[in-house]
Amino acid sequence: MLQTHMDSMVDTFYAIGLVMQLCQSISLLELLHIYVGIESSFLFPRFLQLTERIIILFVVITSQEEVQEKYVVCVLFIFWNLLDMVRYTYSMLSVIGMSYTVLTWLSQTLWMPIYPLCVLAEAFAIYQSLPYFESFGTYSTKLPFDLSIYFPYVLKIYLMMLFIGMYFTYSHLYSERREVLRVFPVKKKKM
Repeated sequence: MLQTHMDSMVDTFYAIGLVMQLCQSISLLELLHIYVGIESSFLFPRFLQLTERIIILFVVITSQEEVQEKYVVCVLFIFWNLLDMVRYTYSMLSVIGMSYTVLTWLSQTLWMPIYPLCVLAEAFAIYQSLPYFESFGTYSTKLPFDLSIYFPYVLKIYLMMLFIGMYFTYSHLYSERREVLRVFPVKKKKM
């Protein structure tokens, strides 16, 4: 029984990879929604989040068949879908003027533990993909004038940027949470 569950985790990409690619591609419409004012959010933090997912899904996971079999793919898909399920439900209801206290709180709070775990899982996926990019030479290329792009180095630089982007996005989401939930620090009474 346990082996069946482990096999199903390994087969996650083969079972739903195409659906995830379609959903993540469609999620780019969210940037248009923000730009035209359908959704009230800041464009740059959302751009960072979506770019992060697109790079991990299409560049790291989809391009390397060996990475598709890793457990981290299942973990990433669970985290991404959990966050999206709550966020998109909240956003959709907000657009039509409906608000539920529990859903608002969940939408503004669930990301706090899950988003850093997503970034760690994404970093782990990149780390696991490096040997395959090195051995297969995927996306590495020789340029004119004796220059070349060695893609594993690009991924290592991206790893650093991933954590810098996480700090920026986390700070923005935390500020947004404070504003939406009107959470302020408790003031101490003077004695």
